[in-house]
Amino acid sequence: MPTPPWLSKLNEKAKPYGKLTALEPVAFGPNLRVERYRLENGLEILFCPDRSAPVIAYHTWFRVGSRHEREGKTGLAHLFEHLMFNELEGRKAGEFDRLLEEAGAESNASTWLDWTQYNISIPKDRLSLVVGLEAERMQKLVLREPQVVSEKEVVANERRYRVDDDIEGSVSELLWSTAFTRHAYKAPTIGWMPDIQGFTTEDCAEFYKTFYAPNNAVLVVVGDVGSSRLLELISRAYGDIPPSQLPLEDVHPEPAQLEQRVKEVEKPTPTEKVTIGFHSPAFGDWDHPILSLLIEVLFGGRASRLHKRLVRDLEIASEVRSFVGPFKDPGLVELFLSAREGHKAEELVKVLDEELERVKEEPIEPEEIERARARFELGLLAGLETMDGKASTLGFHETLLGRPGAAFDRLDAIRLADASELRRVARRYFGLNTRSIVYVRSQAPAASGEAS
Repeated sequence: MPTPPWLSKLNEKAKPYGKLTALEPVAFGPNLRVERYRLENGLEILFCPDRSAPVIAYHTWFRVGSRHEREGKTGLAHLFEHLMFNELEGRKAGEFDRLLEEAGAESNASTWLDWTQYNISIPKDRLSLVVGLEAERMQKLVLREPQVVSEKEVVANERRYRVDDDIEGSVSELLWSTAFTRHAYKAPTIGWMPDIQGFTTEDCAEFYKTFYAPNNAVLVVVGDVGSSRLLELISRAYGDIPPSQLPLEDVHPEPAQLEQRVKEVEKPTPTEKVTIGFHSPAFGDWDHPILSLLIEVLFGGRASRLHKRLVRDLEIASEVRSFVGPFKDPGLVELFLSAREGHKAEELVKVLDEELERVKEEPIEPEEIERARARFELGLLAGLETMDGKASTLGFHETLLGRPGAAFDRLDAIRLADASELRRVARRYFGLNTRSIVYVRSQAPAASGEAS
């Protein structure tokens, strides 16, 4: 792609790693275009101009998540989500957040299996502040014993609250560690408690130096700013940061599951519950959007088959939910069913199995497919109404697939899917010998009485 004159001029005075290469732009839906650039140090930049409001969404996505951790060090990627809001060289702890708040910005972060992302929404006139702060955060994080110890305790408490003392959190964790035996997805993103408590400052410094580097990051900017001004700010702020030597990823493929795996736990719940995991395709697989559409038919809203059958008609369940893992490698379709009082979890599984066999044998009616398709399309497009939503969608698809506009490819696949495709994926992924089940029983009340 030819270099525009303004970019050539910018590159003439750029810092050592600040020279920019313009890549081919890509379409983002029918009306928007995403400009793509790369700094000399490997930092990828996606810019989507949007003049609808005087605000800017500024996201930084790192290609590192819990899948990149080794055994004994689980939870390190998530710990860094906390550490990154701490002290920077030349800036005391809390100053990063204070400067953003004073500028009227909103910031947050999240970590998952395949990635970590930091997002900031700002008024357009404070862009230079945020570019500078995020560049500092990429290279000047202070990692000393007090900061690491403090954040380890924060994360340990988060684990106690969200997993150890939470029924759904602990059961979901058990399901994934049962369904996966080799792949890194078997470990929770938040980490196992002994690992969290065992992190050292040296562990953190090595992780930061390795993964928090420009050649492992995607910068996504959506909003009311011109290309030349934005790229000049980015080149100046990030142009001194060298790339890192990224390690070759060492992820073991998950062996095929050939028999059903069943676990049973007791929890303080008034009624029985069950969660079920079927192995599902990777997010970039052709089958993934089709399977997602099938799950909409079965579980999507009050008109779905399982809600209608279990909750409304038979009245044996109080809640049915589903989740299709959007991950780089094959993940899980996770199903959650909660029984009504007086009913066993096995009753719910029996009805579920009947409905799964039904979609394997009987074509789904066109009106059911159309309703599920409309829900899927609405969910995607609703997420693009804000600049922050656009930036999240672009960053996610670029980080996972290398295709920032892939959300609309998925939408096209959904629009083309028919009854034969839905039946094919049902037969392929809903085998009883490939699933894992965790039954949740009501914990018996503790015995009471006077001490002798």
